[in-house]
Amino acid sequence: MRNRRVPLTRALVGVGLSAVLLGLGACGSGDDPAASASPSPSAAASDTASASPSASASASPSAAPVTASKNFDAVKVEGAYGKSPTVTIKSPWAIDQTRAEVLQPNTKGAVVQPGSTVEVNYYGVNGRTGKKFDDSFSRGQSIAFPLDQVVPGFSKGLQGQHQGSRVVIAMPGSDGYDSSGGSPQAGINVGDTLVFVVDIVAVPLTGPVGTAVTPKAGLPTVAETDGKPVVTVPKTDPPTSVVVQPLIEGKGKAVGAADSVTINYQWVDWSTGEVLEQTYGAKPATAALASLVPGLQKGLVGQKVGSRVLVVVPPAEGYPQGNATPKVNPGDTLVFVVDVLFTSSAS
Repeated sequence: MRNRRVPLTRALVGVGLSAVLLGLGACGSGDDPAASASPSPSAAASDTASASPSASASASPSAAPVTASKNFDAVKVEGAYGKSPTVTIKSPWAIDQTRAEVLQPNTKGAVVQPGSTVEVNYYGVNGRTGKKFDDSFSRGQSIAFPLDQVVPGFSKGLQGQHQGSRVVIAMPGSDGYDSSGGSPQAGINVGDTLVFVVDIVAVPLTGPVGTAVTPKAGLPTVAETDGKPVVTVPKTDPPTSVVVQPLIEGKGKAVGAADSVTINYQWVDWSTGEVLEQTYGAKPATAALASLVPGLQKGLVGQKVGSRVLVVVPPAEGYPQGNATPKVNPGDTLVFVVDVLFTSSAS
């Protein structure tokens, strides 16, 4: 029902998560539906053991004690960024605390921020056995996920790293699967150190980046004060169909209809000029494009990462019967300013 559709949700939504990372996410917030331990459709095609403990899974046995290392001397990683690595570990092996080492740096790439969404390829090995338990390279598709929905070790290892870099992360069981009782179906016991080789494919932008576009006359104008858009609505009747006006044209990946997007946004009531809701000055929102009101979906499909877009949404494509919170009256036309910071396919 359109009047119940949430235009922009602040809850971070996982995109194309593999079985292993959904399992890792289950160690985090139990209230977020994206942290479900059930595998995604893309993960079902994997021929590797799934590291996705369900709530009913029995605890795995604890691993025999291994002297914890403070470095990666026993871990050898071969292969170039973008290609499936060869990982050799003198097992059984353990790490004393979560540690990360940059194997192939790209210091010019965007930096991974705490809690942000990242797109990666990864290869996971159990330090106790030296065996791979899951990877995305063999499936031929990178995955995206919010860092606040995976185990602490994965989040700690990626924060501060650069897009385009290859990183190896080792995490003790306390930062991995211990709180879930291990993952018997993936051969992961309580106490096992997990080693991930991670290629950082994409990181959200912090703001629009691209070429300024001169908007058509007669539309709401957009200025900026203290990092926030300021929308001025003309004293004319609103349009009766969706209007899409790029203000800054980005050069990144184009948004697909089935994507999940990370955006900053502000929406304004045409009739009053009142700001109803915005993320500027707070945390960007991540949501499946299909969860947005139809007019906004139309406005964002095909837009490139880095773009700032003005979208005018008439009632029929927004809230024809109104909305409770934020308050939208039946018949209200809405004006959206949206910065496209990141997009990832949900398939």
